[in-house]
Amino acid sequence: MAKITFLGKPLITSGELPKVGSKVPDFSLVSGKLKDVTLATYAGKRKILSIVPSLDTPTCAASTRIFNQKANTYDNTVVLIISADLPFAQSRFCESEGLKNVIPLSSFRSNFAEDYGVNILDTVLEGLMARAIVIIDEKNNVAYTELVTEIADEPDYESALEIIKNL
Repeated sequence: MAKITFLGKPLITSGELPKVGSKVPDFSLVSGKLKDVTLATYAGKRKILSIVPSLDTPTCAASTRIFNQKANTYDNTVVLIISADLPFAQSRFCESEGLKNVIPLSSFRSNFAEDYGVNILDTVLEGLMARAIVIIDEKNNVAYTELVTEIADEPDYESALEIIKNL
């Protein structure tokens, strides 16, 4: 279990992020069209998983906008924004913000949060996911991870994008 904070108060997650160099766990998430999306959907592509608690919060919205802005500069790379929000809300957010370079996916009917160790187990945020970045190469190996230790903070974009640039 990883320990993170929310506004300085401790939270506990269900586990740890996948280890760098390991094969990433498969996943099944839900798209805005209510279709199941798996790791195989993005076979042969580099994947940035931006895992957020909810797009309906300022920090999650900001990080999604930043990844949208930077995502189209990297070939053969998809940016998946993963939250527990319903697919309808995710699609509405991206549409209203004009975000076309990221793919919102919902964990609402999957084991993703448990499999990736980001399920928050306590406090009022129980059932949401911790903020994290996981970068996966074309062969589905983990190339980078970041668990943001203070959930209200943004991730280290530059470190994550430097990894993508060098894959």
